[in-house]
Amino acid sequence: MSASTFRSAAVAVLLGLTPAVAAAAEEVNVYTSREPALIQPLLEVFTKETGITVNTIFIKDGLAQRVEAEGANSPADILSVVDYGNLIEFVDRGLTQPVKQEELDAAIPASLRDKDGHWFALSMRARVIYASKDRVTETALTYEDLADPKWKGKVCIRSGQHPYNTSLIAAMIAKDGPEAAKAWLEGVKANLARKAGGGDRDVARDILAGICDIGIANSYYVGLMRSGAGGEEQKTWGEAIKVIMPTFKDGAGSHVNVSGIAMAKNAPNRENALKLLDFMVSDEAQKLYAEANYEYPVKAGAPVDPIVADFGALKIDPLPLTEVAAHRKDASLLVDEVGFDN
Repeated sequence: MSASTFRSAAVAVLLGLTPAVAAAAEEVNVYTSREPALIQPLLEVFTKETGITVNTIFIKDGLAQRVEAEGANSPADILSVVDYGNLIEFVDRGLTQPVKQEELDAAIPASLRDKDGHWFALSMRARVIYASKDRVTETALTYEDLADPKWKGKVCIRSGQHPYNTSLIAAMIAKDGPEAAKAWLEGVKANLARKAGGGDRDVARDILAGICDIGIANSYYVGLMRSGAGGEEQKTWGEAIKVIMPTFKDGAGSHVNVSGIAMAKNAPNRENALKLLDFMVSDEAQKLYAEANYEYPVKAGAPVDPIVADFGALKIDPLPLTEVAAHRKDASLLVDEVGFDN
C-alpha cells in the first residue's frame, strides 16, 4: 500500500468512511482543539464556495502528541488551536511545514505569525482591564498601573499561573526585564482584593458584588456575558463593568493572545489546505471567525462584532509573540517566587 493510499485509508477510519469514498472526495482534514461549533459555520461557507469538504477532528487534549504519534502517515492537513504557545509547540516538535502565501502575509501582522510561515494567527483576544462603571472614573490605564498602591484591596484576577496571565507577565519580562516584572507582580499581589483564582468572568462578578473595583481579564468574555450567551446572571455581570483598553507604559499597545492555524508537516491534501488558509483571511471568514467567540479579526478593516467594537479601537502591542513565548517559563517561575497565588 502506498503512503498516499494509507493516508486516505486512515482518514476513512477516522471519519467512518470507506477508503473508496475517502479517496474520491475533494477534502481537507482539520485537527482542532477549538470547539467545532466555533468554526463550523465558516467551514460550511468554504465548502459551499469551493466544493471541498472539511473533515473536522476535535481533539480536546494532546493534539500535538496525537499528530506526533501518527507520524508520516497522519491524515492531518491543518492544525487549529488557541494560544500561540500551542502553535509554537507544533513548530518545536517538527509537526508543521512552512507556507508562503501573499494573501496570508498581507492580511496578518508580522508580530502575529511565524517569520518562516509555520503558523498564522486568525483571531485575537486582548488582555484588558475590567472596571466598575460606578466606582472607577479612569478611562485610560496601563498594565503597570495595576501595581499602584492606590488600588490596594481593589484588584481581582485569576491564577497567575493561568496561560493568559503568564503570557502577560512574559511580555513584561521581554520589555523591561525580570526584576521589573517581579516588582510589578509583587505590586499587583499587594493590591488583590481576594486570593487570585477563579475565571475571567468571575472578575466581572466580583466587581458587581463590590469585592473589587478593577481586574485583568480577556476581552471576549465581555461579549459572551453581555450577549446573554452565558445566561441572564452573567449578563448582569457584563453590564456592570466597563472595558479599558490598556497599554504597557511604553504606550505601544495592548497585549493579545490568539487562535491560530498551521499546515501539518505531512498534509496529504496540501493544495486544498492552502485554499482553506487563504479563505480564513478573507473578509467574510474573518468576520465569521471573530464573531463566533467575540474575538478580534487579525485582518485590518475586517468587521468587529458591535459588542466588541464598543470597547474602542484595539491597538496591538507589536512585540512578536515568538519573543514573548521565550519568557513564559520564566514568568511561571516568577509567579511561584512571589507566591502570587498563595
